[in-house]
Amino acid sequence: MTHRDREATGFQEQAAYDASIDLRTDFVMVYGLNDTTAERIARWREAGYRVHLMTGISWGTYQDYLDGRWDGDDHWADAQTAGDGSPILHGQSVDIPYMVPTFGFTEYLVQKLRPIIELGVEGIHLEEPEFWSRAGYSESFKREWEAYFKEPWQPPHSTPEAHFRAGQLKQHLLSRSLDRVTSVLRDDALRQGRQVRFYVPTHSLLNYTQWQIISPESRLRTLPSIDGAIAQVWTGTSRTPNVYDGKAAERTFETAYLEYGIAQDLTRGTDRRMWFLHDPIEDHPDRTWEDYLANYQRTLVASLLHPGVSRYEVAPWPNRIFNRPYLREGSTERELIPPTTATSYLIAMNSLRDLEQPDVRWAHEGPRVGIALSDTAMFQRWSPGGESGHYDGLQDALALEGREQLHFSDFYGLALPPLFEGQRVAPVQLENVIDTPDALDDVDVLVLSYEFQKPLAPSIHYALAGWVNRGGSLLYVGDGADPYHEIRSWWTGRYETCADHLAEALGADRKRDDIQPVGAGRVRFVASRPADFTSAPAALVTALRELAESGGHTWEPTNWLGVQRGPYLIGAVLEEAGGSHVVEGTYLDLLDPELPVVRRRELGPGELIWLRDLTYDDVPVLASAGRIADWHQDDSTIFFTCEAPQGVQVTTAIRVPKEPTAVNVDHRYDPELKILWLTHPGIPSGTSITITH
Repeated sequence: MTHRDREATGFQEQAAYDASIDLRTDFVMVYGLNDTTAERIARWREAGYRVHLMTGISWGTYQDYLDGRWDGDDHWADAQTAGDGSPILHGQSVDIPYMVPTFGFTEYLVQKLRPIIELGVEGIHLEEPEFWSRAGYSESFKREWEAYFKEPWQPPHSTPEAHFRAGQLKQHLLSRSLDRVTSVLRDDALRQGRQVRFYVPTHSLLNYTQWQIISPESRLRTLPSIDGAIAQVWTGTSRTPNVYDGKAAERTFETAYLEYGIAQDLTRGTDRRMWFLHDPIEDHPDRTWEDYLANYQRTLVASLLHPGVSRYEVAPWPNRIFNRPYLREGSTERELIPPTTATSYLIAMNSLRDLEQPDVRWAHEGPRVGIALSDTAMFQRWSPGGESGHYDGLQDALALEGREQLHFSDFYGLALPPLFEGQRVAPVQLENVIDTPDALDDVDVLVLSYEFQKPLAPSIHYALAGWVNRGGSLLYVGDGADPYHEIRSWWTGRYETCADHLAEALGADRKRDDIQPVGAGRVRFVASRPADFTSAPAALVTALRELAESGGHTWEPTNWLGVQRGPYLIGAVLEEAGGSHVVEGTYLDLLDPELPVVRRRELGPGELIWLRDLTYDDVPVLASAGRIADWHQDDSTIFFTCEAPQGVQVTTAIRVPKEPTAVNVDHRYDPELKILWLTHPGIPSGTSITITH
């Protein structure tokens, strides 16, 4: 019973409208530019949606530009190109390359998108601005290098400096293209008297760095025509393996928690919108329904543990969820979505509209630990003589050649040890400290290393010094062995490493290994390689605990990461922390398609919950796999409609003051709790429900 104008939930779809994929969210992002776009927009609007458009800014069906039909010139030189001279293609395609965002390609995008303004869409999403780290060998990129650096092009994999500078240029080109496209189209819209918003759906900085892709990331905050972003975090990104306590493994929940954590820094402290993405499937087509559901719930719960965001893209491509067959465990046969799985997905999707809850209570009030992550980490994903390995979520990561690079152990060595202690850990966008005064307001202890990233400007250190002087605790980890310390930048020739300038700004001695007071705060320098803590996590935990306690915080290890958001209890037992956690109360289980009552549940390692507290309030609608509309209630009757995709089994739980005398759908009633459960097939136009009591 929420209004669509908040656009709390939406989905993207390239297929034509069909009742089986009508999820009844607030808005839909019609995907792609072709001769059916106008018709698809009109049909989804007719179904009651606020309509946006989404297309790729770095790849798409842009063959008319590539082959010369657009302007008479061949533009394959604008394709991102690897060192062997081959174009880098999207997915399994043969003619959809990732593009170098030249002026020519940018102007092409402007002209292709201009007619969309006249179709009355309320938002345009330019997704996945991406430039592969292994690219940088096309003729167009070489020209851009000479124009930007005013010196001859260097092969990006010839020296660390060339690789770092190639990353800087790739980020600049993507940002320039986004700025041009959105600024011109916004002007066009205003000339027509229209208000059109522009958003960038993008993977997290953590995932792009891990997968060796360059993207604008923090630069999006500086582009004036960008109104927000979608954090594209899902099973495919979060199951990328990492190493903890010497073991390489998929850690979908923990990785998703860290991904969502850094992604919200794209808009934190601004008036821009952020949606968190969930994907009930993933791009890999050969998993099982059981695998898809389990990992969906891991990413879902991970996202809900970040109460600063309450808007969600509930699914990309519902057509591949509800109309495409996948395997079942123990079977070689493919089948369409199991009915209970469909119901589970839809209960979650509909409950997400109610997550804007001002009452937030954490289960654990220990120190808030930030892990500094910079855009420049994307520029350092190659080492001389090192094998990087190509990975985009479709390969077997645990068997991948170059998987040690993929593990990104310098970051996870810092992030996973405190997380598995049950502390509230969140990556922090390092660049934000320059121009966002409150960037570190939610951080008590900040962990920083320059062994896999670099500070773009000395002002970062002055901002950090101010934060420490006001009471912050900073742990710097680094042995100075990173070859990227030698690149030409603002610190070279004046300081041995950028960490020496940090120490100077703090008024601290980098050679000391103890806790040094700095104003009302403190700093400690640990001369270790961050990746070493992936095999010896206890050493980092000891350093963090001592630093936190010296700042007056109590470090209490726990296996439970949980938060209460209004009536919703969300949490997980951290798998590698071991042990169990008991939840007691009176709840509905929102992860169970039957919405059963939970009074006591003991959760083991890796288990998670999303529960609805029945004692928190007295609102009538508790949960549903459909969208509740037209609610009317008087002393004797309750009437409403329940909208859901065609053919799914809908379960709804509502409060009814006494046992009904008549209900026009299947139902059961709990007289103690005064809860009525209803079940019926879904219809997008709505099933009319009448309850007499």
